[in-house]
Amino acid sequence: MTEWNQILHEEWYSREEPDETVVNFAKTLKKKNKLRILDLGCGAGRHQVYMAKQGFETHGIDISETALNLTKGRLKRQRLATHLLKCNMKMLPYSDSCFDAIICLHVIYHQKLEDIQKTISEIHRILRKKGLVLINFLSKRTYAYGKGIKIEENTFVEQEGAEKGVLHFFVDKEEVERLFENFKIINLELSEKEVEGKLRSRWIVTATI
Repeated sequence: MTEWNQILHEEWYSREEPDETVVNFAKTLKKKNKLRILDLGCGAGRHQVYMAKQGFETHGIDISETALNLTKGRLKRQRLATHLLKCNMKMLPYSDSCFDAIICLHVIYHQKLEDIQKTISEIHRILRKKGLVLINFLSKRTYAYGKGIKIEENTFVEQEGAEKGVLHFFVDKEEVERLFENFKIINLELSEKEVEGKLRSRWIVTATI
């Protein structure tokens, strides 16, 4: 958590524009009248701001106090209101079946496999029947796979760069399908782009229960 309190002050991690996948996801949610949304690992708040502007009842959690303070500042400046909590995504303080949709981008894979499984179990618990989840994972094809200190299978801690000291878990298609065996996967897409000569590769999952 100490690493994230520092990392979140860097420009790349405090962008304001929403992820394109969230913009498209919001359109789908509106069509289906699914309005109560939770952002797991809200970071600096770009999706809190976007979803609130779109008229959703927006909730967000993060383990980092810095993240929550940045999010609160952005919301205040734009006179928006959401519901924010500091907590760990493995143990969510919400009742069963209470959200229409859950967003979890660029965050769940900063855990060991066991904790990822606990988080997905929590997502399943708090998601309403026919609710939707949008989530992404680092692909084994991404440039950072296998780099750093190996903690367990497919799990490494960065030893340099902005995310030095941060844990990363990598998956292939079969691992994603295993993790979401209790869900119905609507869409599973491999998103790839090259940044400064390095391949960044992620699996993007949309699923329901």
